Formats: sequence, structure tokens, C-alpha cells
Amino acid sequence: MAKILIIDDEKSIRFTLREILEFEKYKVNEAKDGEEGIQMLVKEDFDVVLCDVKMPKMDGIEVLEKAMELGCKAQFIMISAHGNIETAVDATKKGAFDFISKPPDLNRLLLAVRNALDKGSLVEETKALKKKISGATEIVGDSPAIQDVKDTIEKVAPTEARVMIMGPNGSGKELVARWIHERSSRASAPMIEVNCAAIPSELIESELFGHEKGSFTSAHKQRIGKFEQANGGTLFLDEIGDMSLSAQAKVLRALQEHKITRVGGDKEIKVNVRVIAATNKDIKHEIEEKRFREDLYHRLSVIVINVPPLKDRIGDVALLVDKFVEDIAVEYGEAKIKVMEGAIKKLQEHEWSGNIRELRNVVERLIIMCTNKVITEEDVEKYL
Repeated sequence: MAKILIIDDEKSIRFTLREILEFEKYKVNEAKDGEEGIQMLVKEDFDVVLCDVKMPKMDGIEVLEKAMELGCKAQFIMISAHGNIETAVDATKKGAFDFISKPPDLNRLLLAVRNALDKGSLVEETKALKKKISGATEIVGDSPAIQDVKDTIEKVAPTEARVMIMGPNGSGKELVARWIHERSSRASAPMIEVNCAAIPSELIESELFGHEKGSFTSAHKQRIGKFEQANGGTLFLDEIGDMSLSAQAKVLRALQEHKITRVGGDKEIKVNVRVIAATNKDIKHEIEEKRFREDLYHRLSVIVINVPPLKDRIGDVALLVDKFVEDIAVEYGEAKIKVMEGAIKKLQEHEWSGNIRELRNVVERLIIMCTNKVITEEDVEKYL
């Protein structure tokens, strides 16, 4: 149910507007002046605000300006008995969605409210989409270590060469895989991801190659595996060092013959996929311990990309923080937070065992916990 706030110093106007809006099934709150209205906007979220222009203490334009400053997401509809073009234009420039005259025409009012709600929905959808794509495939940094990774990607991406990405957890291996895919001739086809560490060993073969109905107890219908889903595109095998030896043997066969067989089936299915693998393990040690097949490693590692830990590219911290602050501002629908130079220096002193992922989480924590929309050195000391 949409929530609407009425800010008006005239009780009769508030009563009339409330009756109309509640009849239309909206949830309505009232504020008798601008100051009370701002207090309510700080405490809870509203979808639409109907705000009088001429009020004591704090007029409607001041309320609008303060609400915009606070990052209020509500759509403002300004109402005035003394409306003129100049006031309407001023209100619109300062962020108002619409401007209507008193006494408001019923149909005009309801149309304005519906349109404001529609705009609010579109704004939220846009933010969600921006959040989804924001920096999704941007590798941030200009340190020598990360520049070497970027240069390698630019060379290998247009080819069909298989790539093994190595690096610690949280260092951005998936990001590297996406850069390769999106700069390849397969960019218009899907990139299918499989987290080998998250799938039980008894299910990994079904996940990769699919299964036929009745092939095991819970196989109630046919399943298409990730190799088939990625046909024509890229298959990203994340944390491949955790894959069982039996699954490794089947992956090796698929890479050699460009064919797969579903679990419980006997039909060979041709597949055309580019495989990119990633691991945080020392694969050569895993080979020595007989936990990873050497022949599969050589099949997967035509090109090896080593993604550096954050401690080896500490000069990129400032750029990364700026990017995360920007992304989180879009995600939260708020103004970008300022980060003081002392805070950056303090962040650069940290060891970052969790790498980029840890830094991103810390930046989000600092944005939430800092005061006056500024992240200081003291904030970092307190919340890191």
C-alpha cells in the first residue's frame, strides 16, 4: 500500500485530502507544518508528499529543499492557493514532481498522485538495474600488478584459449573471467557460472552435464547441465580445485572431445564452450597430493592469470574506495559520501586478508556508521 504524507497548516485541507486518498486505499499521514513534516520524513519513508507552499515557520519550498538534501525518495506534489508560474517553475527546479492549485480538482489530484507513484516505481527499478550492472565488469586500479592483469586479458580475450585464473579469495577472479568473456567473440552468448566448492561432490556431475529422468532417486525430470546451457558461450568453473576426481575426468573428456553425456544417459551431445577456470588453491600442490589431475590442469591452463591480493596493490585502495562509494550511493539512492584523505591513508595501512571483498564491506560499513556524510580517519579507526 502506497504511503502518502500531507504537509499543510490548514486542518480542513488535511482532512479533505486524507478522506479522498484513504477512499482510494492509500495509507495517509499528516503534518501540521514544515518542521513536523521533515521530522516525519526523517523517521519513515513515504512514496508521495503533498506539501503546501505557504506555511508558517518553514514554507513548502524550504521543506522541499531540506527533503532533497536529506536524500528523501518521496515524490513531492506542491499545493498552493497562491500558485503562479514562477513558483511552479522554482519548485520543479528544486525537485518537485508536480504543482497543483488549491482547492485541488479531485481528478487532477488523483492523476498527479498516480503519476508520482509511477515515477517513483520507475526510479527504484532504474536504481535496481544500475545496482545490478554498476561496475559489474570494471577492473579498478592502475598499479603495475593489476595493469599486468588487464594487459593479459586484452591479449587473450579475443582468442579461444582456455584460461586458469589464480588468486586468493575476494581478489576479483570472477571479475577477470567476466572481462575475458565480454571482450571475446562469445560476448553475445551466455557466460554460465558454476561454483564447484558450493555443490556437493555427488551432485557436481549432474550440475555440469545434466541428467536424464529416473537416473537417480531424486531425478524426477530431465535436467540440462551447465555445459549445454553455456553452448556457444563461456563456462566459468569457479573454485575448480574443489571438484571431485570423477567429475574432473568427465570435464577432461568434454574438453578433449567437445562432447558430454548426461548422467543416466548414453547419448553424446556436442558442446561448443570456452572454459575459464579459477581457484584459490595451489594447484601444483594439489596435483602432488593426487587431488587434482595434472592432465586436466594442462588442458585448462593454456593461459594462467595470477590476480594479486590487495596487499600487493595497495596504491589502488583510493581508486577502489571511490568506486565503492559511488556504487553504494547509487544502490542506496543517496548522495555520494565524502572520504577524507586521512581515512584513505588509514585504509591503505590495513593488511586486507579478505582482499577486495573485505574492502567493499568495510566501505559500506563506514558509509552507514559515519556522521555528517563524511568518512574520517577516526571512523576508520573505530569501525575497521
